[in-house]
Amino acid sequence: MKIVGVTSCSTGIAHTYMAAEAIKEAAKKLGYEAKIETQGSVGTEDKLTEDDISSADLVIIASDVPISGKDRFENLDNLYESGSEPFIVDAEGQLKIALKKINS
Repeated sequence: MKIVGVTSCSTGIAHTYMAAEAIKEAAKKLGYEAKIETQGSVGTEDKLTEDDISSADLVIIASDVPISGKDRFENLDNLYESGSEPFIVDAEGQLKIALKKINS
């Protein structure tokens, strides 16, 4: 399973990167591949390509603020949106919730 996502927080510092790492670690633990774009204070890093998005089984937006380029995710049936904190607190649990939601 391939997971891609975008993380961002109001200050663009801690929560942006903490959520990204938590998602990547949880995905690895569950045996999934993950690529996470961060939109932090230093700008966009690890930008998702159209191919990344179209080939993903699950797309996550874990953000506390509007993200740049959200139009890339319009009309996706496999999109799960949340704040950053739920993924920081329990990324594995949130991934399971996201997968259940998009598969229902």
